Amino acid sequence: MARQPHIVLFPLLAQGHIIAFLALAKLIARRYSGRFTVTIVSTPLNVRSLRQSLPPESGVLLREIPFRSADHGLPPDTENTDSVTGEGLEKLLGASASLRPQFERLIAEEITREDGRPPLCIIADVFFGWTVQIAEKLGVFHAVFTTCGAFGTAMYFSMWLHRPHRHTTAEEFWVPGFPEGFRFRRSQLPRSLTSLEDGSFGIAFMTEHITLSMSSKAMLCNTVEGLEPVAMALLRKIAGLRVWSVGAVVPLETTNSSGRRAGRMAGVDPETCLRWLDAHPPRSVLYVSFGSQNSVSAPQMMALAAGLEATRRPFIWVVRPPLGFDIKGEFKDEWLPEGFEDRTGRSGRGLLVRNWAPQLEILSHPSVGGFLSHCGWNSVLESLSRGVPLIGWPMAAEQFYNSNMLEELGVCAELGRGVEQRVSSVEVERVVGLVLGGEKGEDMRRKAASAAKTMRAASEEGEEKGSSIAALDNFLATVLGTTPPDDNRYSPSDTQ
Repeated sequence: MARQPHIVLFPLLAQGHIIAFLALAKLIARRYSGRFTVTIVSTPLNVRSLRQSLPPESGVLLREIPFRSADHGLPPDTENTDSVTGEGLEKLLGASASLRPQFERLIAEEITREDGRPPLCIIADVFFGWTVQIAEKLGVFHAVFTTCGAFGTAMYFSMWLHRPHRHTTAEEFWVPGFPEGFRFRRSQLPRSLTSLEDGSFGIAFMTEHITLSMSSKAMLCNTVEGLEPVAMALLRKIAGLRVWSVGAVVPLETTNSSGRRAGRMAGVDPETCLRWLDAHPPRSVLYVSFGSQNSVSAPQMMALAAGLEATRRPFIWVVRPPLGFDIKGEFKDEWLPEGFEDRTGRSGRGLLVRNWAPQLEILSHPSVGGFLSHCGWNSVLESLSRGVPLIGWPMAAEQFYNSNMLEELGVCAELGRGVEQRVSSVEVERVVGLVLGGEKGEDMRRKAASAAKTMRAASEEGEEKGSSIAALDNFLATVLGTTPPDDNRYSPSDTQ
């Protein structure tokens, strides 16, 4: 007997992507309980990690496809980008193409045989563009899921496909697909884009997968239409696809007190962390984290520590070894000013967390007044959903575009860019003071609170459905072929 129509989700081997795909899978399984079979596909270690974080009643199934990192010149058990940097990251991204025959076999043979029919839909990562060809071959509806926001994705697509900065020496330049009056600054570009030469692996990889993804039937975007209305119109135009804004697919309520998230355990007991936060006044604490696979340079880390101490404001800092050292290795006191952890710990002003923190619980606490972040999109959504303004220090990928967009929204003040910029302790002290105190900080908090209200309204599942829930319903109706033919809300736009 055939199962319910099967939806297969396939995230990139990257923690931030897996977290967003997991949240989307759980939303579909919960909202349409009993109507669809929902499966996430990944490699063995990633599936093992996911299995640890999924409650039995989640309704989400997991399937493994084989992968041996040693076959690709990678260290043993390397199946996620958060465990590699530099050349290792390039090797892992290149190795992801080896998953193609295994994924096709899983869809064409195993799932089709078990269900008695092919899957209803494949929702794949933008960087698994080749899944479009598999879906076309098997007659399966295909959609790509961009785990970034609308502005970040639109900029990312246009910058990699056209590389407009290469055609001018000017500091400011126009980005294809954006309004004629829009200008972006060369100094705001990630080094990964500006340092690559024609014919390099990075350019070939990005161009291939973005181009293939733009030949999909649809796109889901992890954002809220009301948060990025102009950017959503631009993304529909640039991608040339029907795009549904189904975000924010991050938890809007803290429901997991263990601190476990997608198989990761916090480096500090959540209850200990919350007790520490309880001892501080409302909106007084700065939370500092650069995500699961980023770290600043050693000089930047010293300056950041000195600046944080100079502010005399309380902070929680998720510390990892600086650039050039094993990011998963042991953190050494020598990377911080002498006696820094002891002084800030004894005074109650500083809490250093090794490796991983219960971020959702921290951002939800009323004593947190700002988030110094790399501006990865998951972190941005988590922060804004709780009305917490950001201090931006983008590191890679679309984070630079996110930081720019957040400054335009009035919810972010940028402190640094990448690992090469010199950041002084004086500037750290100034920007932290700006966000956590004074009129500017109050204005940022008001705007962040407004963003949180918009995000919550979009996720309402009651009689008056929010925009993101309505978009997800519309997308699945389109996949099933039951959408009214005159529903053009999600079609590519000619907006200039």
